[in-house]
Amino acid sequence: MLQNKIYHNFFLEIFKTFFVILFGLSLIALTVRAVSFLDLIVENGYSVSNYFKYSFLNLFGITPKFFPLAFLLTITIFITKHLQDSEFIILWTSGVKKIQIVNLLFFISLLILLIYLILAIIITPYFLNKSRLLLSNDNVSSFLPTIKRQQFSDTFKNFTFFVENKKNNQIENIFLFDEGNKLKSFTSNNTNKTNTTILAKKGIVKDKKVLLFNGQIITSKKNNTQNEIITFEQINIDLSDLNSATIKKPKLQETSTLKLLNCFIKKTFANQICENKLKEEITSVLNRRIFLPLYIPVLALICSLQLIKSQRRYLNKFSIFFYSFALVLFAELTVRLTGVNMLIRILFMILPFILSFLFYSFLLIKFSKETQYK
Repeated sequence: MLQNKIYHNFFLEIFKTFFVILFGLSLIALTVRAVSFLDLIVENGYSVSNYFKYSFLNLFGITPKFFPLAFLLTITIFITKHLQDSEFIILWTSGVKKIQIVNLLFFISLLILLIYLILAIIITPYFLNKSRLLLSNDNVSSFLPTIKRQQFSDTFKNFTFFVENKKNNQIENIFLFDEGNKLKSFTSNNTNKTNTTILAKKGIVKDKKVLLFNGQIITSKKNNTQNEIITFEQINIDLSDLNSATIKKPKLQETSTLKLLNCFIKKTFANQICENKLKEEITSVLNRRIFLPLYIPVLALICSLQLIKSQRRYLNKFSIFFYSFALVLFAELTVRLTGVNMLIRILFMILPFILSFLFYSFLLIKFSKETQYK
């Protein structure tokens, strides 16, 4: 009864520490990433609300990356703390076997593994896809943030603009170049194979509209065989139909796991997702989602080496942490190569099972020898 209560307290302590560390690491990474997302407002003119929504949804893509490191730190802190406080010694003297603590840590690692798999396989691709759709479905809220003084801007697809001077919402010496036929309504040429250039001395920007004064509209066919020039004193241009150049097609990391697996089940790489040139990258993405989490239990067993009573340098807490951290680095670096080399792919898939068996067997042997010497 007392042992069950102790195990329950250990269980809660490990999970509480794990999620605190995981949340802390994810929050730091999200803060850094959110700074780069500011370009969505400054460069691409998206609304502030969509910036925060997009940043929040990307948290689900950041968090899984910290699972191995957060778990390693958690187990290391747990074992080191209880060894220093001599709490484990009290357990050994009361009849609790070391292998029972190892089994508890291994069981907890399997639960963390399950959470990791659900997050990596289902939740993360779903919410990352939602974040990409958020950019696809949302139009630019204001044209003004995309305008930079004395800089050519290609924020919008097939649309380039340049202003010599900008003060608040007033602009001077404006150059607009349209290759996407967004401005063809201002010309008499209705063909879809024209380029439209607008030059103006002054202008006022309000939301998605631009009011221009004293300028010219120059329309030319794309083969430059015929030009049309129209002079104006004032013209109001609605730019709400412009499409941002932001990538809107979901990346592989944002694609459903079932869709990626389907590429191999049907043995075809003909459609847009399963292009043959993406086969290697798809393999790496699937291995990251499915097989990388399997290294979590191995970390639990390696950290459990601290329970061995030994004065040898290769079994002290610093060496054991180095082994664990090296395994995390190895897994992160190797998973990127699994789509390139078949041998590396097979090794990456079976290595967690081999290491789990070897380390568990090693712990059993060491603990049994300690019992014999008592």
